[in-house]
Parts: sequence; C-alpha cells; structure tokens
Amino acid sequence: METAKRINELREKLERANYLYYVLDAPEMDDHDYDMMLRELEELEKAHPELDSPDSPTKRVGGAALSKFEKVVHTVQMGSLQDIFSYDEVTAFVDKCRSELGDPEFVVEPKIDGLSVSLEYQNGRFVRGSTRGDGFVGEDVTENLRTIRSIPLRLTEDIPFIEVRGEVYMPKKSFIELTAAQEENGEQPFKNSRNAAAGSLRQKDPKITASRKLDIFVFNVQQCETPLPGDHNASLDHLKKLGFKTITDRRTVKTAEEVSEHIKYIGEVRGGFPYDTDGAVIKVNSFAQRDIMGATAKTPKWAVAYKYPPEEKETVLRSIEVNVGRTGAITPVAVFDTIRLAGTDVSRAVLHNQEFITEKDIRIGDRILVRKAGEIIPEVIRSLSHEEGSVGYTLPEYCPVCGAKAVRYEDEAALRCPNVECPAQQRRNIIHFASKDAMNIDGMGPAVITQLIDTGLINNAADIYSLDAEKLSGLERMGEKSADNLLRAIEASKNAPLDRVIYAIGIRNIGSATAKLLCDKFGSIDDIMNADEEAIASIDGFGEVMSKSVADAFRDPHFVDLVGKLRAAGVKMEYSSPVSDSRFEGMTFVITGTLPTMKRSDAQKLIESCGGKVSSSVSKKTSYVVAGEEAGSKLTKANELGIEVIDENRLLEMTK
Repeated sequence: METAKRINELREKLERANYLYYVLDAPEMDDHDYDMMLRELEELEKAHPELDSPDSPTKRVGGAALSKFEKVVHTVQMGSLQDIFSYDEVTAFVDKCRSELGDPEFVVEPKIDGLSVSLEYQNGRFVRGSTRGDGFVGEDVTENLRTIRSIPLRLTEDIPFIEVRGEVYMPKKSFIELTAAQEENGEQPFKNSRNAAAGSLRQKDPKITASRKLDIFVFNVQQCETPLPGDHNASLDHLKKLGFKTITDRRTVKTAEEVSEHIKYIGEVRGGFPYDTDGAVIKVNSFAQRDIMGATAKTPKWAVAYKYPPEEKETVLRSIEVNVGRTGAITPVAVFDTIRLAGTDVSRAVLHNQEFITEKDIRIGDRILVRKAGEIIPEVIRSLSHEEGSVGYTLPEYCPVCGAKAVRYEDEAALRCPNVECPAQQRRNIIHFASKDAMNIDGMGPAVITQLIDTGLINNAADIYSLDAEKLSGLERMGEKSADNLLRAIEASKNAPLDRVIYAIGIRNIGSATAKLLCDKFGSIDDIMNADEEAIASIDGFGEVMSKSVADAFRDPHFVDLVGKLRAAGVKMEYSSPVSDSRFEGMTFVITGTLPTMKRSDAQKLIESCGGKVSSSVSKKTSYVVAGEEAGSKLTKANELGIEVIDENRLLEMTK
C-alpha cells in the first residue's frame, strides 16, 4: 500500500532528523523542510487512523491532558549517589575502591542538574517512562516524556526489553526564554533550571511540557534482555548507537590525581555547557567490579558525586534600596551590575540589617563578591575594594514609606518601622492575609490588592469583608464573573480554621505550625487573647520570644481591633481540631525531599490528623523522617542519629 509506505518513509526521515538535530547536534534538514514533512505525516495519519502508531514523530507535540499520574514500581531500584565535597574525600573514595578491586578504571563526567527518569522499551518501542520518586516507586509520565525530542520513540534495534535511566534537564537557553516569558506575563518565575524541569515534566497537560523544550542524557542501563558491554564507557557507546543521547564530556582515568584534575576541569568549563551542572560523578568503569563492591540500601559503593562549592563572582554595587516588610522590618537590598550565577542573571541581594553591612564594611560603589546560597538565594559574601572617597552606609533613621522614626527592639538586629498604619506594612499584611497558606482567598493576589488600596476600597485586612459587587465593578480588568468569583472566595474564607486566622493576622515570630499549636492548646481566639506569657510558654515548641510575641500582640489595640472586626464580619473564631485519632501522639516527624504523590503540606496534615507533630529540623527527639526524592542534609543527619527513615508508602500504611 503506497500510503503506508509513504507514512513509514516520513517517520524514518523525521526521526533521523530529530536524532541528528537533538542528539548529535548535526542537523542536515532545514526547519521548513522538517515542518512540511511533519504536516504531511499529520494529514496522512488523520486520513488513515488505522495506520496510526504511538511512536510516530507526530506524538511529540503532546496529547490529551492527564487527570493524574499513575504509580510505577521500579523493578530495579533507582538509587541516589553519596555526595562528597573535598578532594580529600575524592582520594579516600579512590583508595577504598583500589583496596577492594586492585587497579580499577574510573569514569568522571558532569553531574547534570535535573531529575532522574526511567525509560522502558519493548521490541525497540518506547512504552513507558517514569520519575525516580523515592527510588522504589515513581510516577508514570510517559506522555510527557514523549514530547522530549532527544528521547527515541523507536530504537535502532528491536531489543525485546530494555530499561535505561536518564536525567531530564532544561537547557540554559530554554530556561532563560521560559523565565523571561513568565516575568512578562506577571507569573512567578522558576528559581532554577532543575525546578523548571521538574515542574515541566509533571504538568498534567503534555502540550505544556512540549512547549518547555526539555532535554535528556541517558547514563545507565537498568535492565536488558540482550547481552551488554562489560563497562560503563562501552555501554554508553552502545546506548548512543541505539539512538539515545549520552554524556560526551567524560574521561576515563585511573589515579586519584587524575580524577581530581578532571573534576577541576569540569568545574572550570561548566559555565560554557548548554546545561546546568552542580558537580561531577565518579564511577568505577567495570560492571563486574561494581558487582564486587555492591551497594548500601540507598547508594552504590562504586560511585560518588562531587558537589562544587557555590559559584562566586565579582560585580559593582550601584545602590542600596530600603524595603519595608509586613512586620515593619526595614530591609536593605544591594543593587549591583548584573552577573550570571548558577544559571540565572542576578542583580539584587538582601543585605539583612545594619550589623551585616557594618561588619562587612559594604559601601555604595564597592567591588563586591556575590554567590548563590544553595544555588538559589543570592548573597553578598564581602566587599573586595572601596571607591576612593566612599563612606560607610547607614540605614535611614526614618521609615522610607511613612516617615515614622525607626526603632530597634531589644535582642533584635533588624530596624523596624513601629507604625502599624504604615502603607507598606498594610499592603504586605493584606497580601499575607489573603495568601494561600493563610486565608486562601483565590483571586486576591498582590495586583488586585494594590488596586483595592489605591482606590481606597480597603485599608486593612478586615476591610476585605466589606467589599461587594458594586465596589468591585469600578476596578480595572475586574469583570462581573471575576468579581463574583472573588466575592465567593472571600465568603468561603470566613470558614477558615482558626489556626489559619491566627497565622493570617501576622503576629511576629508566629508561623502556620506554631499557630496550630496555639489553637490546639487554647481552642478559641478569646482563650488565646486572655492567656499570659507563662501559659503560652508551656506549649511544647514555644520559647520565650514566641510567647512574648503572642502576649504582646493581643495587648496591642491594633490587633484587638482587627480581631473584633474579623469576628463582626463572621470569620470563624473557634477551633475544631483536625486530629482524627491519636496513633501518633507524642511522635515528631520531619519531612524532607519531594514525595512521589503528596505535597509536603498534605503529608503534614495527614500526620497531624493522627495526633503527630511535624518539625522542620532533625534532632534526637525525632521519631521518623519521611524522605522523598532529593532528600538532603536532614536525611544525612537522620542516618547519623540512627533515626528511622520511611517513605511515603510507609507513611500511608501507618495511617490506614
């Protein structure tokens, strides 16, 4: 049949074009020819649905939106690597391998800053792809992975079954384009390319994933029904022949000195890579020798990941802006010439307080050294040199917004505006009040709140409950339907549990977790307002500072007036404990990493509903650590202290 022959011909040409362009970076077909060929194939498949195929290049644009991600149990565990941070640790690892194996070869390659996935093929066709999850159970993201053009939908050989592991990442160019578009649309941009890749791969709509231009490097064979080469380098060459994109920036070495030299080399040139890398991976090359060394429950003994220290760069400090937060904190922000750090452009960093500025002798015009703490938050490390004639910087004595004389409370480093009616504080307080973790008023974001304040419709959080359709109708871009939805959300917020109300009104030093503890102890807003410092301090987890903050707040006429207005508006002032049973009574949990199917907040609610407490830090008092993908220092500390580590599945079993 001529049509079937033409369809197969088009598929083969398009797949070869994909391979040359996205894997080998050596395109032979121009974009117009590719587009015309793809359109012809789409039209033929539409006219002849009986000839459709799941591995057609037309499937890369994304299919129907998914309602949920199904769980996938990994037949072969997708373990993680042990991190090391010094060349002494590199030498120790090499010496350990040599003591057990004699004279092994090592492969050193960049550690891609992305997320691990499994790709499964039957008879050479891509049939399923899943996330790493906790290493044992992940999520089925097959349709989203189909949109990544460097993933072959059909291999060059019809292998009965093969499962490979790879790292999905967002190229630097794609990340820059995405964050620029997000900022232009008024969206919160991703913090880094890894988060962008993870968020893009878990989109419910594969078309969104397709638009994000993700990429992948395949770096391991998990299982295979045909014989494989005997070492890592040869296996990567084999995978490349099958159509996979593999790491080329790798080197085979034998000594600790050679390993360290290539780690240094990767560190020096990684800024020029089209992808972000936060380290280098060192692996024993021989598979037989890997089997001899074996693995722990979490990590292989034959490989480690060297993590580079945060990247540091010089720039010039041009000015210092002063912002006023919702609690009145006056915060200085450094504004400097734009530099690129950890894959993003950076031109601002918080300077914390006057002590920080004075200690580091930071002056406007200085050459300064900047890095990203944890590869995310920019920070000024130190001043490198001063301009001639420069003088030390001093924060203003008066609030830059309302003009009130700034104060510094005892035992605090921050300078504060004491005026609770300060417009800057009021705006930030209202934004906080309406936010998702507080009263969760959908549709009342910062832009809408600014409009409401500027038009005089609200001056404080309680005024939100006086809004009506007539008042909202005058707002720009506020249609009848939007106004109706907003009013519904405002009405629904009146039934928010009391702990959210306590958190929403913005008592200094009181977060969402401590607000719950307050409500568990006292049960109503009146009992909390009438409690003295001693009674509040008796709550497990409360210290002197938090107890004083609560007691002081409810002696402040501003807070008393706000609570009165909220009560009059119908906001709930009694607490109904979410605890359904007491099986976790007296237990403390710590949640770390990304769980396969649950948000951390959902896991926390589940634990608390069973009478347990969730803490942000690991200590000897911790009962369990719930660990997900990319668990970090908390998991390490738990192992050091001998605290039992469980995954999401175990937590769910414990709460059945």
